[in-house]
Amino acid sequence: MKPGDVAIDIGAHTGDSTIPIALAVGAAGCVIALEPNPLVFPVLDRNAGLNIDKARIIPLMFAATAESGEFDFGYSDAGFCNGGMHEGISRWRHGHMFKLRVHGHNLQRYLEKQYPDLMNRIRFIKVDTEGHDYRVLASLEGLLVAVKPVLKAEMFALLDGAGRERLFDFVTGLGYDVFITQNDADYPGRRLHRSELCARRHYDVFCVPKS
Repeated sequence: MKPGDVAIDIGAHTGDSTIPIALAVGAAGCVIALEPNPLVFPVLDRNAGLNIDKARIIPLMFAATAESGEFDFGYSDAGFCNGGMHEGISRWRHGHMFKLRVHGHNLQRYLEKQYPDLMNRIRFIKVDTEGHDYRVLASLEGLLVAVKPVLKAEMFALLDGAGRERLFDFVTGLGYDVFITQNDADYPGRRLHRSELCARRHYDVFCVPKS
């Protein structure tokens, strides 16, 4: 990231990733931060206003979904701190038994309508949605094809092999090289091969457009 760039943080929670990215891109840049949890969003919103002379953050209280609507997110604790959609995963497997109704919108269409001036400057998208990452990125396919931002996504611990292959095949099909992140000081990490998608229970992937 460099000054003036735009980033999207999907699953921003209270802003622990949002804020450092926003400080990196500066007041001339912008971070669009999505957090649908109405209990957490006020903290993100408050944090977004702490450095207005140094950073621009647009906090949005909705989930990135294919279509607009209301959705039941499952959370693993009664404090509703860590949750999301778990389509295709048995509730007995994911164990996120606490339900919270949230709003969702198609983010690409929302940005085209509300912030068209930012679209061509999007350089980075972070997705952390508890196994829903493929569906989020698929809903942004037109944007990914048009501007080819760098992507960071999660191979959720409970995602089966087919789900991991679907995410991997989607991003590689759009012309990305996929790397497995080792630690925060090692980017992009080493190249991830399709044959080893299930070698680890949980990890992040860093996806870089082919040059």
